[in-house]
Amino acid sequence: MNNRILIVDDDENILSSYKRTLRSKFNITTSSDPMEAVKLFTKQESFAVVLSDFKMPGLDGNTFLAEVKKYSPNTVRLMLTGYADTNTAITAVNKGNIFRLLTKPCPNDLLVNTLNDALNQYALITAEKELLQKTLKGSIKLLIDILSVFNPKAFSQANRLMTLSKNIAFRFGLNNTWELETMILLSKIGCVAIPSDILDKRMNGEPLTAEEENLYLSHPQIGKALLANIPRLENISNIISYQLLPFDPQNKSGKGSQEEIPIEARILKVLDDYDFYLRQGIDEKNAIEKMKAKEGEYDPNIVIALDAEVAGIYSGLRIVTIDIEDIQAGMVIAEAIRDKVGHVLISKNSEISLVLKTRLESYIKMSNIEKKVKIFRAWS
Repeated sequence: MNNRILIVDDDENILSSYKRTLRSKFNITTSSDPMEAVKLFTKQESFAVVLSDFKMPGLDGNTFLAEVKKYSPNTVRLMLTGYADTNTAITAVNKGNIFRLLTKPCPNDLLVNTLNDALNQYALITAEKELLQKTLKGSIKLLIDILSVFNPKAFSQANRLMTLSKNIAFRFGLNNTWELETMILLSKIGCVAIPSDILDKRMNGEPLTAEEENLYLSHPQIGKALLANIPRLENISNIISYQLLPFDPQNKSGKGSQEEIPIEARILKVLDDYDFYLRQGIDEKNAIEKMKAKEGEYDPNIVIALDAEVAGIYSGLRIVTIDIEDIQAGMVIAEAIRDKVGHVLISKNSEISLVLKTRLESYIKMSNIEKKVKIFRAWS
């Protein structure tokens, strides 16, 4: 568990005193410059607790702790001040959400107890958040797995694109893995309201009529409406609503601009169309070349990132053939699994979930499935 404590004070003598008295009990980092201390958080250094002086040059304690909250909302924030008037306390709590406000000089035993309380508070916050995220994500994953049984072409895309999307997002400094994975899983949730024959035509690369095209293009807004009122999914629902808009840096379409469209939605747009080309039988290289040729349709930096990821995505993996009975959850399919009349049951590049494994077992019992399947496996 993270137990790092950052202490910020412009007085080097005070910092030296903290080091002497606290280093045997805590994992202490100190800084005499609040501006430099903020940079630690922009570089994604992690601290459980921050203790800041109130009166400092450059940034006062209130402003500094408000910046800390912006970059690291889970970090527990404490303030030390020799100016403990009512207005200071109110501003500190309201602006920086301060856990405790201490006055100078602060007795050592009180400081030690406060730091221990702050570490316990951080553990409580992060444990509850992790539990909530795992519970919510697990529920969403189960929902999507169930939906994929009824329309595997529409809802298996998330599993196929999960690794690619995370790797591309990482290239752009997007490290909120939980929100990103949830967004990908739910990106096609609006398709539940689209007639299955239209979805099948779209997924098969068949042309749609103008009316069918409009219905299909409505799924991001339907998805937004379905998710907007679910706690913690407000931002995800907003991103999903933008996923089909062209990048259009000159804003010729009037539908959005590169500043308005979230980068996560731009990633979804690129990956959705890339997947569409692959399902038409176009290979990875030609799919990306087609996308590069569509000026204004995609964020070019994301297409470049996709190209780089695809070039090495199967590095270190080989394709092996196994008996269908030996398939396990977590395996990645190298070739579409079909029934005996040729219908696709699980698409290429899909990761086998527990729901899909159970479904395969049912087909095996009915002897309605090919006996051999191809999977990706690391070289041994």
